[in-house]
Amino acid sequence: MVSIILKGNPISTNNCYYHAGKGVTFMTPKAKALKNSYIQQVKEQWKKKPLENALELGIKLYFNDRRQRDWDNYHKLSMDALNRNVWLDDVQILKATVEKFYDKNNPRIEILLEEYKQK
Repeated sequence: MVSIILKGNPISTNNCYYHAGKGVTFMTPKAKALKNSYIQQVKEQWKKKPLENALELGIKLYFNDRRQRDWDNYHKLSMDALNRNVWLDDVQILKATVEKFYDKNNPRIEILLEEYKQK
């Protein structure tokens, strides 16, 4: 099992993009900065070739406050940062378990990955 830790308060997909007219979508500056930070953190932690096999993830979201949040809305930036770095594409993820926690002083996303083994 391999662990990747991405520091920074996770932001929702809804807060990553804005629309500027019909069919025109842009990433917000805040989201772009966080994604670039995630990519740098991934490159510092992962020095191997991207994985090519089917994967299983354990995702732990640590937020800096206790606001109510949906579990499924906080993965876009982190998964995109791992694409072509840790794995070739996130279509390789066949199983994911997500947990939410709170850590005011150290918001982050912890991603545990291992090869998917069909049961």
